[in-house]
Amino acid sequence: MKTSIFFRFNYYSWDVARRDLVAGATVAAIAIPQAMAYALIAGVDPRFGLYSAIVVTLIASVFGSSSHLINGPTNAISLLVFGTLAAFDERFETYQALFLLAILVGIIQTLIAVFKLGDLTRYVSESVILGFMAGAGVLVGLGQVGNFLGVAKKGSADQSVLVQLWETLTKGGAFNPRAIGLGIGTIVLVLLLRRLINRYKLPQMDMLLALIAATVIAAIFQWSAPGTDGKTIVAVVGKVPAALPSFHVPEIDFNWISKLLSGAIAISFLGLLEALAVAKSIATYTRQSLDYNRQCLAEGVANLVGGFFQSLPGSGSLTRSSINYQAGGITRMSGVYSGLIVAVVVLLFGPYARFIPKSALAGLLFITAARLIDWKRLGYALRASWFDAALVLVTAFSAIFISVDESILIGVAISILLYLPRATKLTIRELAVTPERVVRERLPQDAQADAVLIYDLEGDLFFGAAPELDHYLDDIKHKSMQSGIRYVVLRLRRTRNPDVVAIEHLERFLHDAEKLGITVLLAGVRPDLAKILHNAGFMRWLSADRIFFEEDERYSATILAVRHAYKLLGRRTDMRGEEAESWYYLI
Repeated sequence: MKTSIFFRFNYYSWDVARRDLVAGATVAAIAIPQAMAYALIAGVDPRFGLYSAIVVTLIASVFGSSSHLINGPTNAISLLVFGTLAAFDERFETYQALFLLAILVGIIQTLIAVFKLGDLTRYVSESVILGFMAGAGVLVGLGQVGNFLGVAKKGSADQSVLVQLWETLTKGGAFNPRAIGLGIGTIVLVLLLRRLINRYKLPQMDMLLALIAATVIAAIFQWSAPGTDGKTIVAVVGKVPAALPSFHVPEIDFNWISKLLSGAIAISFLGLLEALAVAKSIATYTRQSLDYNRQCLAEGVANLVGGFFQSLPGSGSLTRSSINYQAGGITRMSGVYSGLIVAVVVLLFGPYARFIPKSALAGLLFITAARLIDWKRLGYALRASWFDAALVLVTAFSAIFISVDESILIGVAISILLYLPRATKLTIRELAVTPERVVRERLPQDAQADAVLIYDLEGDLFFGAAPELDHYLDDIKHKSMQSGIRYVVLRLRRTRNPDVVAIEHLERFLHDAEKLGITVLLAGVRPDLAKILHNAGFMRWLSADRIFFEEDERYSATILAVRHAYKLLGRRTDMRGEEAESWYYLI
């Protein structure tokens, strides 16, 4: 089906509309409890999560590229929002900062799309994301212990979650057995319903049905009804106005921007990573061709608009997108229908949200926290290599003990620091010419070279590798002087990304070698290296027969360079036609 940035309704049949509507309704059923729960994770009013499930979902579906990606509030983004807003104590300031944060995220993501920088997201290691998700899962669970036990939350916003948990457990008051019972019952019911849903292929409404059941039970026993003192027996979510989100320009305090900026950057990149990863995972089944830059633009526009409509920042949801695909959604209209259905539910049933027990939502979030951690892939990453294990552990512990909004940035910084030594790693191997005229890597049992030294250099020729490059080139000079061999073939085919620093070191080596009477032939010179050699003026002083470009289709440049070295030595046996054809190269 052909689509543009807007829908082509001339291709939109009633059958497709019906399937999209069913899928949208199924997504809305899970989006409503999730949106409220994620708002609680972010530490804000549940209605802002619902508004995000309306505005962000609808806008991203209209402008997006994927036919099945559902945007809106997500657990990972909500955790980052929570960490970013930790510096704000007063409720009004917190809410204004929330809307400003969404606008900042939208601006950053839109700029990423405008300048086509979406590929930057691929430099965030998957191990960093796994570590963040693991830390996020732990934080989600810890953050809901107070609600689950029915005690008052204690501790200040500038304290860590662990300190707040301790303060809540020791100073929050007596545990509420009714709240605990509702929480446990919700968890058990969700697990049982999920088994039935998976067995009989039913719509995934387990969370919504469990939340409704807990709310009905609390209402029947009058646990959610205010007493004479205005308090309820179990803590409830509170009233959600029966109104759609209205246009609102948040207050802008430039001191807030400095507090929000690092969090906004982390949310922007994590949000794009989430959305693109989910879209790509579903596209592997649908074979849909995706426009990643357009999807980045859709994420940015959705969050930007959402910030002006009191919405929690959002991203692509793996759960809701998978449900959309499994429920039979065909086009992006399924996301539009989902947003509209959530809006209708808010209008008709918003006031009834005040009867929802917080402990029931806490039970849902415990399940969400457990599902947030990809245990299989986490174990795989921890076993795979020390590099990946370090990234996972550093990011996870940073989320728990330092700051959830900075953990992504810390993980990325650590990944860069760990990667740089590997990126600067140059390797060199000595090659040998066998009696059969095979050029291959020298083996320990091979006789020492008696006429031509051949070396294969591999790695990035940039400033960070300059010390190693110098070391290898000095070794070549020393071996040439010690052995009395005055012809050296330096194979450069496997070198990459040459820069001026490395080229200066190479030039110095060639001049030093010439003064020592050593003839160096450069073999396998690729176009990028050839260009920088030309720009640096090598061709003015280095004769053409000293450079062998990797462009001959008949022979490898290394073979040609070795043959030329033997010719310069005066050995003619390798230059006769038939014998020359028999040369070949292995490495």
